[in-house]
Amino acid sequence: MSFKVHLSGILMTLLHRAASVSRGLKSMEPLKACQGPEVPTTNPVPRSTGPSADVVSPAPTDTRRDKEATPPVGLLPGETVVKEGRASILFPNANEVFYNPVQEFNRDLTCAVITEFARDLLAQRGVKVVVPGEKERVVVSLAEEMNDADVQMEEKNGAAVPAVTAAVGEKCELGLRVLEGLAASGLRSVRFALEVPGLQSVTANDFSAKAAALIARNAQYNGVEHLLQASCRDASMLMYEKRGKKERYDVIDLDPYGSPSSFLDAAVQAVSEGGLLCVTCTDMAVMAGNSGETCYSKYGSVSIKAKYCHEMALRIILHSLDQRAAVYQRYIQPLLSVSVDFYIRVFVRVFTGQATVKNSASKQALVYNCVGCGSFHLQRMGRRTSNGKHMKYSAATGPPVGPECDQCGQRHQLGGPIWAEPIHNLAFVQRVLSAVSGNPSRFGTSKRIEGMLSMVTEELEDVPLYYTVDSLSSTIHCNTPPLLQFRSALLHAGHRVSLSHACKNAIKTDASPSVLWDIMRCWEKTNPVKREKLSQTSPAFKILSTEPGLEACFTVREDANPQSRKRHLTRFQENPQAFWGPKARAKSSGGSISMDLQDKRKKCQNKRKNQITDSSQLKNFPCKRFKQGTCTHGDKCCYSHDTEQTNPEKTE
Repeated sequence: MSFKVHLSGILMTLLHRAASVSRGLKSMEPLKACQGPEVPTTNPVPRSTGPSADVVSPAPTDTRRDKEATPPVGLLPGETVVKEGRASILFPNANEVFYNPVQEFNRDLTCAVITEFARDLLAQRGVKVVVPGEKERVVVSLAEEMNDADVQMEEKNGAAVPAVTAAVGEKCELGLRVLEGLAASGLRSVRFALEVPGLQSVTANDFSAKAAALIARNAQYNGVEHLLQASCRDASMLMYEKRGKKERYDVIDLDPYGSPSSFLDAAVQAVSEGGLLCVTCTDMAVMAGNSGETCYSKYGSVSIKAKYCHEMALRIILHSLDQRAAVYQRYIQPLLSVSVDFYIRVFVRVFTGQATVKNSASKQALVYNCVGCGSFHLQRMGRRTSNGKHMKYSAATGPPVGPECDQCGQRHQLGGPIWAEPIHNLAFVQRVLSAVSGNPSRFGTSKRIEGMLSMVTEELEDVPLYYTVDSLSSTIHCNTPPLLQFRSALLHAGHRVSLSHACKNAIKTDASPSVLWDIMRCWEKTNPVKREKLSQTSPAFKILSTEPGLEACFTVREDANPQSRKRHLTRFQENPQAFWGPKARAKSSGGSISMDLQDKRKKCQNKRKNQITDSSQLKNFPCKRFKQGTCTHGDKCCYSHDTEQTNPEKTE
């Protein structure tokens, strides 16, 4: 009897081992597909990919077949499913986890940028990314040096050796390590795992335990737990622990509720060499001049309330990133910087180089802004001159303005320092634009991305900040010239001009303020202002008292209208829904959103939508003056003098 029991035990053990081996072979199928035949299995990538103590849920390697067979996670009471892109997110009705549907454009643009960044970076590692819906490769690299390397690599491999491919949803050991420091519901990280090819791992971190638990459930619900790890840590401490060269992340995404200033120091240290840093700032009021001292305490720059405040906000965050990186002998190279109404988004690459860091001072500038006419001048913080093979650094000379504005005689405000170099890499932006326009079904906001990136490619790279046509006209109290006529006048005068994605009626030009005001003086001669009503101390009187130094030509030129405007692209934000602005912060203790707040918001909108057109209906409303004893109309009053009558709408 004991012999039979022993034999049956041996048989069960052998069957169990055979099943384990079968499962192990199945789990290796996607890994082999990603690695390709030329990647040796005996030389693993020197990176730490195992689960750490901060991981909430394990991330086992699984196959697509097993993921499809896995039953979906059941919904808890009060939960709903929010769909965006290829992700379906479990979202509680209670305001415990922050979610803003208007940021879909932000997330779509981030997926597009990271995909092109991965396409370039992995090409150097011998990996080709495969994007769903894309027929052919759009992007080769970010620099000409990388193009040469790619050509040499292809010649070395030859046609007989197949290229290593990386598809979406598959784990690639040579791929990118991504960190989302403040993940909330994990929607952005889940979309990375489902839409961005060539990923090794995605860490979705949030300090809230409820948010981290929801991230783990969303990863399981979308079948990406083999790529996405949920983490419940302080974001800064997590990034500080990954400062080692072999532990740094290739991509770090920071999208906090408010200012990211407290996370920037850790982020510039935790991103790898040449890695991508994505930062969102939603404290636009602070960066746009409403509180200059607060802006200085957070970003080391004084903001100014001016017409160009949205672009200045972009340059303030770039200045802050460059200054924090310079402390660790690192520097930034902006790829794309966009301003979208109530928030800004910047994408920069971070490199290490002591010699290049010395250029940091000459890349920053102070801003002198006239409080009267709005003219501005930039003063570089440092100066560098080329001396053969060597670069000579010296202190800047200035200031570029006198005690008073030479146009209107008013004083200047001092702002900055700000980033004075280009805020976009036009070659990279062109590649992202080509990829999005060639595959429009990939994102829900493809038209908006195409419109904004088209405007970005048309902007002047070397011209910081901008003027607005309406502010120039308002200063001298004249009619506003049409945008095309004003642009044509600048082109006729021999100056370059472009629009700006940050403002609808912006004018970016290399013309000096004196040229702009000469054009406005010429426009005022055909659209005269009543000079007798102008105060002699006003900027308008001072500007119009000077004769123009040039004869402006307002004949419309063909090149005055950019292609993005001719094609009627969706260049600026459209209101997608009611109350679409910044949402309320998630409650730390949980609880549902008060319906009273929604009712209060509705009461503040459309107050005059149902106006009373028939005067006889006014008898249904009590007379307020009669109650106060001041009504003198008596029976002829159109309102009711019945003290017991009340408004039925107010009693409901």
